[in-house]
Amino acid sequence: MTLVRAVAGSNRASGTARRSPLAWLGALLVIYLGVPIVAFLLRLAGSHDRGFGESGLWAAARTSAVAATVSMAIVVVLGVPLAHWLARSRTPLTRVVGVLVQLPLALPPVMSGIVLIYLVGPYTWLGSLTGGRLTESTAGVVIAQTFVAAPFLVISARSAFESIDPALDDLAATLGHRPLARFWRVDLRVAARGIRAGALMTWLRALGEYGATVLLAYHPYTLPVFTYVQFSSSGIPTTQAPTALALGAAAILLLMAGFRLPARLRRRPAVVTLPPAHHPAESQPEPVGFTVDARVGEFHLQATHHADSHRIAVLGASGAGKSLLLRSLAGLLGPGVGTVTYGDTDVSAVPVERRRLGYVPQNHGLFPGRTAWQQTTFGIHADPGAASWWLDTLGIAGLVDRRPEQLSGGQRQRVSLAAALAGQPRLVLLDEPFSALDTPVRQELAAELRRLQRESGLSTVLVTHDPQEAALLADELLVLADGRIVQSGSVAEVFGAPATPQVARLLGIANVLPAQVTDGGIDAGGVNITVSGALPAAGEAMWCVRPEDVRFATDGAYPVRVHDIADVGSHLAVDVALGSLRLRANVARASACDIPDVGRDGRVEIDPAAVTVWCQEPAVGH
Repeated sequence: MTLVRAVAGSNRASGTARRSPLAWLGALLVIYLGVPIVAFLLRLAGSHDRGFGESGLWAAARTSAVAATVSMAIVVVLGVPLAHWLARSRTPLTRVVGVLVQLPLALPPVMSGIVLIYLVGPYTWLGSLTGGRLTESTAGVVIAQTFVAAPFLVISARSAFESIDPALDDLAATLGHRPLARFWRVDLRVAARGIRAGALMTWLRALGEYGATVLLAYHPYTLPVFTYVQFSSSGIPTTQAPTALALGAAAILLLMAGFRLPARLRRRPAVVTLPPAHHPAESQPEPVGFTVDARVGEFHLQATHHADSHRIAVLGASGAGKSLLLRSLAGLLGPGVGTVTYGDTDVSAVPVERRRLGYVPQNHGLFPGRTAWQQTTFGIHADPGAASWWLDTLGIAGLVDRRPEQLSGGQRQRVSLAAALAGQPRLVLLDEPFSALDTPVRQELAAELRRLQRESGLSTVLVTHDPQEAALLADELLVLADGRIVQSGSVAEVFGAPATPQVARLLGIANVLPAQVTDGGIDAGGVNITVSGALPAAGEAMWCVRPEDVRFATDGAYPVRVHDIADVGSHLAVDVALGSLRLRANVARASACDIPDVGRDGRVEIDPAAVTVWCQEPAVGH
């Protein structure tokens, strides 16, 4: 029995230990907040003289409700644009205004009333101009309530606007929407919940305002002022009615704000019937030219190029400036970044919303709360028939009623691509469009995009860090590092002759190694490698050879020892020691029998024409 009790006690102890103490701390605050309200309600229920018959009670309630509603309306109309500006601007003036807006929260309400008297009091310029009607009036109540309650809306709305992904505003701009339209159709819609919460807090704070109101507008009575007058003259009993009215109004408003109809009663969105699809008009090639000089913080992008092809890829590591270059080509950084041409047209001074672009940003770029069909037809120039064709071509015509959260990553990327193409853009800008996708989905979408490029003549600029993706989707390749173009040319030229070791690494070449230049070749880890073509001057050098150009052969020129063999599906990746260096060889599965076992010696053949040699590592970082 003792053992049973011990085990039971142990189980109870472990269950208690699993409970978080945070819940108990939160419960203490709930109790503290709830007990006084419960005590008041119990007293109200058992009281015979609650004060509901007191003269002036309902007039005070009406004054409070009307003034709080007017104050909230004023704060929403003026405060939402202010919050949007505060969220988007990063100037010293923004910080000053932000502090100014929050000052009423720090001031005791009575002192807020004192401050307001200096503005609208009967002996001020405004007071004299209005005949003293700004105090001791409903207007005075509204002025006092607006002053103390405005920060709640501005702070809440500013936080909501700051949480919006800036890429959404950029995306809307590339779809042809001007700044005011972007504010109404994107920012307000996404920030609506925060604005609603701020408006609710503003109304409740205005309803309960006492200190500033009693100094600025003692008459007409508001509920808080009426309650204080009753308490001073009659004591507790007659204050129950105004307190109950304030509690009831707040509770009803809070319940309404959080109320949602049951799913079966909610209005269901209409089923979308796609309009007849038609093939988009074939695009005219638009090779891009640019001379860009842009700074963001300490990063400096300087790049000049005039493309020969209408299918370009920009390859580079993270932080190289690829996305900044793409934003410059789109016009998202404004006209001060340099010269940009689409085909023969200089668009440097053309606002982004008038450039007729298709833009696919990173992370899918879909607007919250909109269905796939609404996303696809959101652009100013979107053609419903072409949108239907793109949705069908991309295999997502059956998903037009779904919102972003109901789509998989690959489906969201297809919707984003359809939205960019539905307006028949002059140029399509793709910013790492497949980076967040699983490998099979990425390969499928890349192949799909290549097919669309061929069939529709799409002019594209692709930003990527994947060399295979760049080779698949472009004819011309720019390699970017630290804000500079370090090599450009056709895909075959760049892949066939990387200009620097850094470029070779960015192209995914595994074998980039040190060497010493000798007569007619290089000394690589103690092994003399024959090289065709010109060599740099004697001395330290770097060299590379593609893993697929290292072939096992019994009569090969170079002795190696096998260290590791990895089966990666499409081929075998073999690590070998070439003298003191480690070399990678990619061997077709059909030639697996040519590879010695791990730990055994063998020989490899390296085509002299496949070897690239540089005199030294360039100073540019990677």
